[in-house]
Amino acid sequence: MAQITSQASDFQDRMLSLGLARVSEAAALASARLIGRGDEKAADQAAVDAMRTQLNLLDIAGVVVIGEGERDEAPMLFIGEEVGTGKGPGVDIALDPLEGTTLTAKDMPNALAVIAMGPRGSMLHAPDVYMDKLAIGPGYAPGTVSLDMSPGERIHALARAKGCKPQDIMACILERPRHEDLIAEVRETGAAIRLITDGDVAGVMHCAEPDVTGIDIYMGSGGAPEGVLAAAALKCMGGQIYGRLLFRNEDEKVRARRVGISDLDRIYSRDDMVRGDVIFAATGVTDGSLLAGIRREPGFLTTETLLMRSKTGSRRRMTYRTPVE
Repeated sequence: MAQITSQASDFQDRMLSLGLARVSEAAALASARLIGRGDEKAADQAAVDAMRTQLNLLDIAGVVVIGEGERDEAPMLFIGEEVGTGKGPGVDIALDPLEGTTLTAKDMPNALAVIAMGPRGSMLHAPDVYMDKLAIGPGYAPGTVSLDMSPGERIHALARAKGCKPQDIMACILERPRHEDLIAEVRETGAAIRLITDGDVAGVMHCAEPDVTGIDIYMGSGGAPEGVLAAAALKCMGGQIYGRLLFRNEDEKVRARRVGISDLDRIYSRDDMVRGDVIFAATGVTDGSLLAGIRREPGFLTTETLLMRSKTGSRRRMTYRTPVE
């Protein structure tokens, strides 16, 4: 095996980016036959298997830092798993082979195959716990909103910074019973809310393009791994995200300490979660406001992929048409 390199200067993001796009495309295509079939586990497993196979073709010495759970809980792509040929730079990988398994099973919008890659040691090793998240788009001063503000204060602060009324702000929030008070307080300000059933990586990404998506701010709790993936996306697109880990019991705190987290109350910024340059790829599985879903036509499947590099700020939308039997 070739010697592993992990310096940021060895991270050839331009050379690796197209390979990463192929990884997300493969995961999306593998789940295509299970869209609308009502089987979340089968759809997720198909995406996992395809993503792992493609990752192992890349000339990298990769470690999954954000994956499908811990070793004993995930048959493939678990946190800490090594992927790639071993012949290349040491890299951190954050992935969700099927972000929106329920969305896929029910053929609902915004299911994605998502993956991000950065130099070794550049990504937060977030445990599989909840994270309180807050995100806004680019163009605002740091600290415009914060997790220490109440939901209502965030809306008013963002409205002042944007030069509009709170009624002109649109928030995106996961529709969960735990968010009932949050939703009520946001609505008291007069702001509108777009409720989503799943897919909070896409929810955060919406904030980066408010003129396109209509979303100005994302808030609420969801998976910490998805928070790191969302931070990788905003590292490329611009915008701010803040996250604070939430623990329901002592076992989850032990899990956090096991991955090196000592300050359990820390608030992480985007650049705390993703400390170096990153490449990010997302392929649409079902139609959404970010990407088109998989298209079926006689003899072919077509995907749309968003490929981004933080180093250059570049975004590339790619259409891939592959023959099927």
